[in-house]
Amino acid sequence: MKIAGFTFIRNAIKNDYAILEAINSILPICEEMVVAVGQSEDDTLALIQSIASPKIRIVETVWDESQREGGRTFALETDKAYAAISPDTDWAFYIQGDECVHEDDLPIIKQCMEHYLSDEKVEGLLFNYRHFYGSYDFVAVSRRWYRREIRVVRFNSAVHSYKDAQGFRKDGRKMFVKHIPACIYHYGWVKPPQGLNNKVRNFTQFYHDDDWLAANVPPNYQFDYGNAERLTRFEGTHPQVMHDRIAQQNWPFQVDAKELRKRMSWRRKILQQIEDWTGKRIGEYRNYRIID
Repeated sequence: MKIAGFTFIRNAIKNDYAILEAINSILPICEEMVVAVGQSEDDTLALIQSIASPKIRIVETVWDESQREGGRTFALETDKAYAAISPDTDWAFYIQGDECVHEDDLPIIKQCMEHYLSDEKVEGLLFNYRHFYGSYDFVAVSRRWYRREIRVVRFNSAVHSYKDAQGFRKDGRKMFVKHIPACIYHYGWVKPPQGLNNKVRNFTQFYHDDDWLAANVPPNYQFDYGNAERLTRFEGTHPQVMHDRIAQQNWPFQVDAKELRKRMSWRRKILQQIEDWTGKRIGEYRNYRIID
């Protein structure tokens, strides 16, 4: 069984992406790791080249910034990395620059790959998500945040990244997947206030035109931490690869749970309560079909 990892990145240093941690979190179970490195305004290429592993294979790219609608640029870059994977690969493991996998989950993930290898009906593996927010001590747990997404796909040329690279499709349709007991740790919203101001400005430019950006994300834009709706304190352990970065956190983060909840509409409060009681999310968008 051959496993290949793949990802894309640009301006990792400028935008403070934990791309080294992301790559190293899945590297132990991959035979190769394809990294599509976009032409950057910093030393991102050198940063990826600094990874001391023969598994790393770099594809240098130029981002098409005209493909803004719905974040299409991100999907195109994901597809460039995917297309460079060795053709004899069985499973392709996708990781984004602000995601990590806990080392305790790697044996589980590999075991699931082995278990479903001969079952052609299983086209991908569906992961749970933990969305950290504000600091490494809090997880966002509301309907604003997607609960699951595909991060391993059975390697096939008909598979492509979908919309803004959140998930995948095969021949344009939703993929059939197995939900596995493994988790993606998402750190994209763990930054100090100024860092999140920059993130929103840099991120949204790949979704909207210049007029929208000028009206909604002006130079004096200030990020509102209250958008999370509901946060809970994280009591578990972070992936080992993240420990040094976490130790360097130098900003205070406090949250008033009651104030956050006040921002939720009554409809969302009721739907959230039903989910808390039953574990089922009514009206959940699913970019996949789960095989029972």
